[in-house]
Amino acid sequence: MRDITQETFEAVLFDNDGTLTDSRGPVERSWRSWAVDHGVDFARFGNFHGVTSRGIVERVAPHLDAEVATADIDRRELEDLDGIVALPGAVDALAAVGPRAAIVTSAGRELAELRIDAAGLSAPAVLVTADDISRGKPDPEPYLVGARRLDADPARCLVVEDAVAGLESGRAAGAATLGLLTTSSREEVAEHADLTVGSLADVRLEVTDAGVRVHLRQA
Repeated sequence: MRDITQETFEAVLFDNDGTLTDSRGPVERSWRSWAVDHGVDFARFGNFHGVTSRGIVERVAPHLDAEVATADIDRRELEDLDGIVALPGAVDALAAVGPRAAIVTSAGRELAELRIDAAGLSAPAVLVTADDISRGKPDPEPYLVGARRLDADPARCLVVEDAVAGLESGRAAGAATLGLLTTSSREEVAEHADLTVGSLADVRLEVTDAGVRVHLRQA
């Protein structure tokens, strides 16, 4: 485990859904309606938060055409933006890190941009989506791509995630990990995070001449 409050980072790589934006309503509505229409037991989904739509389809419905099923899911999610808001601390965190920030999400680019805009967030210049990778989280590729686009050493990056798959991805990329308890239990998150907090409102990110520092806010 790394003490991230004692490190200085070249960049911060944020997940989006469940980390910066609360999109649980649209996500669950879309997947439940899809499951009903395709005769898939929703109980089979488990906690697949942070995994690409295609990855989930391949796990819960391998009998379906993955391309067609994923396109169906994407259409449903693109049509439902109701209730999407920024999570606590998200606006301040992005503003504090500025050009040293990237968003690395399992959503496609169009959906990611719509959700970021619906939450009232200003997206950083670097946005890595499912359209930019060949292997999604928990594979390290998404965060390796994010670090590369910021010209940063992955080992000197901080990954901020709420999902186990995303934390595993960050760890596999060699990054330090900050886990948020916005969608998963403490037991799930703490196993894969160097530091676990309730939300981004519990930390303060500061850019210094040497890089980005993480400070815990006083309770």
